[in-house]
Amino acid sequence: MRLSRYFMPILKENPKEAEIVSHRLMLRAGMIRQQSQGIYSWLPLGKRVLDKVNAIIREEQNRAGAIELSMPTLQSAELWQESGRYDAYGKEMLRIKDRQERPMLYGPTNEEMVTDIFRSSVKSYKDLPLNLYHIQLKFRDEIRPRFGTMRSREFMMKDAYSFDLTREGAEHSYNKMFAAYLRTFDRLGLRAIPMRADTGPIGGNLSHEFIILADTGESEVFCHKDFVGFDIPGENTDFDSVEGLKAIFDKWTSLYAATSEMHDEAAFNVVPEGERLSARGIEVGHIFYFGTKYSEPMGAKVQGPDGKEHFVHMGSYGIGPTRLVPAIIEASHDDNGIIWPASVAPFDVVVINMKAGDQACDDTCELIYAALTKAGKDVLYDDTDDRAGTKFATADLIGVPVQIIAGPRAVANGEVEVKDRKTGARETMTIEAAINRFVA
Repeated sequence: MRLSRYFMPILKENPKEAEIVSHRLMLRAGMIRQQSQGIYSWLPLGKRVLDKVNAIIREEQNRAGAIELSMPTLQSAELWQESGRYDAYGKEMLRIKDRQERPMLYGPTNEEMVTDIFRSSVKSYKDLPLNLYHIQLKFRDEIRPRFGTMRSREFMMKDAYSFDLTREGAEHSYNKMFAAYLRTFDRLGLRAIPMRADTGPIGGNLSHEFIILADTGESEVFCHKDFVGFDIPGENTDFDSVEGLKAIFDKWTSLYAATSEMHDEAAFNVVPEGERLSARGIEVGHIFYFGTKYSEPMGAKVQGPDGKEHFVHMGSYGIGPTRLVPAIIEASHDDNGIIWPASVAPFDVVVINMKAGDQACDDTCELIYAALTKAGKDVLYDDTDDRAGTKFATADLIGVPVQIIAGPRAVANGEVEVKDRKTGARETMTIEAAINRFVA
């Protein structure tokens, strides 16, 4: 992608409305634009990051055995009336009517709709377990949307829903998602700590929020510091192994970890003082077992091996991609801008032409740009006639992991400079060596 032809509206000054680092940097880097309170357009640079985040989420959901579908954003109120949630949900739900005066709503979540899909098609335990997910825009009319896409009214959600014959089967489905979430956040460059969450009237301990530690976190969290060093489940994790996944769950819930809402000061004080960690945290995922809460009122049941009908046990599993992008920035930035993990960076490399119009610089940059693009790399080529300081500031601001800098003096010697955005380390090497480093 040539920067001279790309749409990336950079802001030089910090926007006054941005309260936290991620909101400020996303606006300055031209990733998003606010359209109305709590509602944002994702501009090309932001969309590239969001797509990469979604791709990793999708890969890990598929690896864990979840099956993707797509459900509508607009839902019939009848389904929510069946479950009993239509009147109970509150003003966060956007209620509307179509031209036939039928009550509709802009879905804030999809338990009712997916239960309706399930009950219309699945009749036997032989078709279980089943986990259906989608990645979709949702709407919750927050009283106070803030922090950009961290807490917006319209947002993107990956929500998955599991169906099992028994509580034991549902726990295994829960553990699948538990391990999948650990892997997902790790691949996004985040260390997420699962913390026990309120299960409401259902009771039990099968509800966890996944929290990343960040100074600008919304709430205070408390945990054992050993979580920071726990090993993440590997790519070869057997998601069919009941014992293996239970061992992962047991390990990651063996130490104290709680948000402020669930904090038990007495239990936390049992942790040795040097091992206690108190910090701010950002919730990036939430998984929840809710048994037959929806299957009973909505008649979602299957015939079991005993020939009798049983209401299925369900769970839901959410990740907010549009929340994850600013969370990654909160965890990875410096005074100059964003520092993207390579896995979600909008571009792998930015090639900076220090003197556009100079034949040698132009030829060198074109050579590098073509070679890396052919090798399958996402390359941004800064071919603008901006000043050197502006080019460097832009490259640092948008956080591309590697900068290849071609200036007249270096090019005359057959060399370019390669800068690592995260460490700031610079290395001069031959043009051929620079190409080979990133195409090997």
